[in-house]
Amino acid sequence: MTYNIRLDIASDGENDWTHRKDFFNAQIQFYAPDIFGVQEAKPNQVLDISTALPKYGYVGIGREGVGKGEASNIFYDKEKFKVIKSNTFWLSETPDSISIGWDAAYNRICTYALLQNKQNNKLIWVFNTHLDHVGEQARTKGLELILSRIEKLNSNKYPVILMGDFNSEPTTDRIVSLKNKMNDARTISKEKPFGPYGTFNNFKYNEPTTLLIDYIFLSINKTITVNKYAVLSDAKDLKYPSDHFPVFVEVNYK
Repeated sequence: MTYNIRLDIASDGENDWTHRKDFFNAQIQFYAPDIFGVQEAKPNQVLDISTALPKYGYVGIGREGVGKGEASNIFYDKEKFKVIKSNTFWLSETPDSISIGWDAAYNRICTYALLQNKQNNKLIWVFNTHLDHVGEQARTKGLELILSRIEKLNSNKYPVILMGDFNSEPTTDRIVSLKNKMNDARTISKEKPFGPYGTFNNFKYNEPTTLLIDYIFLSINKTITVNKYAVLSDAKDLKYPSDHFPVFVEVNYK
């Protein structure tokens, strides 16, 4: 699952984190993903999630450094997975230090983890990111940097999941190009995609959600397949748990 959880900001009023967090955590607990990536997670939100859902461990740091700023953490079921390797890098010309890249409005990061399934020892890479919402070049260059890191790290050709909020619609050149290098989970799902098409709801309960900017991409080889794909539009009392819907998939990998 990939989930832009909307940062904790008081100006959201009745949609701020204090009003959303219980339903948000209950939603995660119900669907019980083995692995999920979040975006826009402030330190207090990461703490709230990890406290409410103790079966999950997580990796990743904030975009301003450890315990500072929004993070793109990867949560994993501790009973099922072990972290072999993990890190966070910046989407910039100096990716190994806290930095802002190209024409971005903010620092942007990618967090990754190599996870080992405790039951069968199978390995899988997970990359989670949030591309800039303003900088056109930053989105394109940031995605190129992530792909180059994947290629560099994945010398053993393990299956790869790349997910996050890409702030890019499917028709943009960068997403079209990415689809030549990785599989879009929505496109290759064996079952028909479930839920609304769009993922960005902007907290507008009474309007259709048509903007698709959140994705889960997978290795293009045959090591990973998708059984189901869904965009989850759960709400409570006419309120959404975030201004984005999560994307939820069921995969097989070898």
